[in-house]
Amino acid sequence: MCGIAGILGPRAPSPETVAHTLRLMGRRGPDGTGTWQGTVGNNSLTLLHSRLAIIDLNARANQPLRAADCVLVTNGEIYNYRELRDELRASGHRFDTESDSEVIIRAYRQWGAGCLTRFEGMWAFALFDERNRRLWLSRDRFGEKPLYTMQSGGSLYFGSEVKFLAALAGEAPPVNERQVRRYLFNGYRALNKGNPPETFFRGVHEFPAASSAMIREPGAPEAQRYWALVPAPQRMPRADAVEGARERLLRATELAMRADVPVSFCLSGGVDSGALVSLAVRRLNCGVHTFSIIDSDERYDERENIATVTSALGCRHTAIETSRKGFLERLERQVAYHDSPVATISYYVHDFLSEAIRAEGYKVAISGTAADEIFTGYYNHYAYWLAGRANDPEWPALVAEWRDGYGAAVRNPLLKDPLYFANNPGDRDHLYSDAARFSSLTVDGPIEPPSEERYADELLRNRMLNELFHESVPVFLHEDDLNSMSHSVENRSPFLNSALVEFMFTVPSEHLVHRGYAKSVLRDAVAGILPEPVRANREKKGFNASILSLVDTRDSSARESLLAEGSPIFDYVARDKFAALLDDGDFRDNAGSKFLFSVVSAKAFLESDLARGHVPAAA
Repeated sequence: MCGIAGILGPRAPSPETVAHTLRLMGRRGPDGTGTWQGTVGNNSLTLLHSRLAIIDLNARANQPLRAADCVLVTNGEIYNYRELRDELRASGHRFDTESDSEVIIRAYRQWGAGCLTRFEGMWAFALFDERNRRLWLSRDRFGEKPLYTMQSGGSLYFGSEVKFLAALAGEAPPVNERQVRRYLFNGYRALNKGNPPETFFRGVHEFPAASSAMIREPGAPEAQRYWALVPAPQRMPRADAVEGARERLLRATELAMRADVPVSFCLSGGVDSGALVSLAVRRLNCGVHTFSIIDSDERYDERENIATVTSALGCRHTAIETSRKGFLERLERQVAYHDSPVATISYYVHDFLSEAIRAEGYKVAISGTAADEIFTGYYNHYAYWLAGRANDPEWPALVAEWRDGYGAAVRNPLLKDPLYFANNPGDRDHLYSDAARFSSLTVDGPIEPPSEERYADELLRNRMLNELFHESVPVFLHEDDLNSMSHSVENRSPFLNSALVEFMFTVPSEHLVHRGYAKSVLRDAVAGILPEPVRANREKKGFNASILSLVDTRDSSARESLLAEGSPIFDYVARDKFAALLDDGDFRDNAGSKFLFSVVSAKAFLESDLARGHVPAAA
């Protein structure tokens, strides 16, 4: 929806600093900017906002928004704002706008910090309570909307992007070399480990999801959690699990489509995004415009499934073909905006999607992010599920179902053994096999060993929760947000509806896989809604592309760029060994493709203005 930034400290920023920061915030909010300044004790507080108008398009809803002795800058949407507004009006509150932003202020005045548990949506906000002279920072349950903090020179800086903090501080924070190494050799799964997780810049912290902090001094915010997901499986018939998921997913989709501007849908060709599009068309009676990435590599080409969905539902559809044209230059621009390497090839090509969505006039895009982590969408999920049933009398039949379905598509040699996790419950080598393969290229020696948090005793649920809160979803949301907002588009993820997620973690694990199908509760929930050829398709592809669809490693100009002398990437990757890898030229397998992309992306990051210590100029 927007960009936010602020500084609490002994001195207010200069008008020139504020103006430059607002220019940097322009892509997140091209529809208007605003600034507010006040005091908190002996310190000055400055709040900045750039608006992408989606709900209540009137200028009265511009921010910083003042109401009920509060000043608010927020990024995101409170999807259930209408219901909350009705409840607050019944309690005597009067509203000056039709915005969800004002609902945040009035809810805070009515229920205090406890209002957060009533919000359904995604947000990162800074609210100044003028009565109590305190600043309140908060972030949504899953961290869909970003919020970074940094302390420097006795001031606390906060904002939606690292570059905003650097602009307000007048200096770029130093690169976190350890995080760069994690990205290169452990992959994106390692980026959000640790307590607290690190970022690509030393001294810059990501404010934790599902948390808030009351602040009166410019020290490190003391974040307090207001929500936690606790797996609590309950006995229930399978039919109840399916019906419960269907009802909550339909409601989540309906809420996520609330906007005063047209809404678009990302469509990968798989069950997740197809389910959302099908519910919108066949249950909510909405006309839908879908957008898809098409790659010519047969491993990632989903045009058949996409055509099945769009044809059956009568969707207007836009397809974007991957291309080698301008790959390195485009990636450099993308990385510079992200203030970090792009996590995966998938999110390089996702940027084309956001660009096309905006070109067609849309400000909102709905995606299927997080369905895999909630419903069991990965091949290893099935293996963990089998491990939990190794003593089941029906074990031979369960293995036969797996071999005839998902097992036939598994390429990882460890996961080909249905008893692997039953015999090796603590082994996570399948997640980091790429690290072992490419560790010989590292300049600094051994890489960090893999780790995970303990959330549940059950292997499957613990793995899913690590993916949901550390390994997968936080990275995907980070990329979704930056790719979308760089083109002034808001990404929404209905699967991260709290009622839906909480319900799915009460569903007994036995129901999560059924008759040879993973993600079976979701599949059955959209039976008769999602076209059957897609609903019954076991193969997992998703938005993806081969590195060879994007760059020709044998092209002389590409090689010259990749091997340029003096690049800081060669402080991490041995140049001679990387050159030999390019000479070999075999990047068709997933591991090779991913590693080559990581090197190229990290190289672009280390050569970016911010990483070199320069505050970026406005785009």
